Amino acid sequence: MKGDLRMTKLPYIKQAGQAIFQDRFVKKANELLISADARNDSRFILVGAPLSKSSISHSGASFAPATIRKMLSSYSTYAIEENIELENEEIVDVGDIVMHPTDIVQSQKRIEDTVSELLEVHQTKQLILLGGDHSVSFPAIKAFAGGKRRVGVIQFDAHHDLRNLEDGGPTNGTPFRSLLESGSLKGEHLIQIGIRNFANGKAYSSYGKEQGVSIYTMKDVREQSLSLIVKEAIRKLENEVDVIYLSVDVDVLDQAFAPGCPAIGPGGMSSEELLNAILFLAQHDKVQGMDIVEIDPTLDFRDMTSRVAAWIILNFILGKRM
Repeated sequence: MKGDLRMTKLPYIKQAGQAIFQDRFVKKANELLISADARNDSRFILVGAPLSKSSISHSGASFAPATIRKMLSSYSTYAIEENIELENEEIVDVGDIVMHPTDIVQSQKRIEDTVSELLEVHQTKQLILLGGDHSVSFPAIKAFAGGKRRVGVIQFDAHHDLRNLEDGGPTNGTPFRSLLESGSLKGEHLIQIGIRNFANGKAYSSYGKEQGVSIYTMKDVREQSLSLIVKEAIRKLENEVDVIYLSVDVDVLDQAFAPGCPAIGPGGMSSEELLNAILFLAQHDKVQGMDIVEIDPTLDFRDMTSRVAAWIILNFILGKRM
């Protein structure tokens, strides 16, 4: 029928959002994401945990999973420095866990149940969890500790996140206190890297030391180098635990590299240091899980912080290929 667009073939029209330049010789990293319905034998599983109601400061971290996925489109799949092409890797994106609108404990239970099912039922080999604030690490790591697995955690963070639970209940400042008190994690199996001046209370540094937590401050990073510290962390954990989990609070970075973190501050590490550490750690067979937390896209500048997170994902995958 004349004038009916449904009957007309418009050669230059594509579905909204898909009318973009494409180079036949370059694959974008977001194309590595596939639906859980497509296949389920990939070793990489990506899941979002958009929880930020538990943040003790204003946070829009619930928007981060979607933004980080989008930022994967900023990069290709080719690592020129290692001459490794990731175009044949696949990341099964199972989507985001639905958070309870008001109940933080219920939301954490949903995260724990989901991660447990991915590990036990779907036999996930490598889990990448996108927060959300840092409270999501408690249920995720607790799930890894299920089945009597001994879990070791390497935490990149400006903060201890060992706050007491009496003053505010479960928040983004309590995940590792909760893990220690629940018996899901032993203090000697927790290694904190990047702890900064004026970001913590003395009582929590003392508590961590009493529990046997290995604490590396930014002074340690500057004087010993991050490379040496992560090598020591692996040596300490590899014969003591069954699985190693990386918890990456992006506020470990200096505010110049992570303007989209609610708790930005000076004196942090560079993005290059953090990315190199992830690349090294991912090469170890016992490293089988990672979360990336504390990014608020509503505060970010040109998605700088979410772009770092997307690169962290790629370096994790690259490390597994090396």
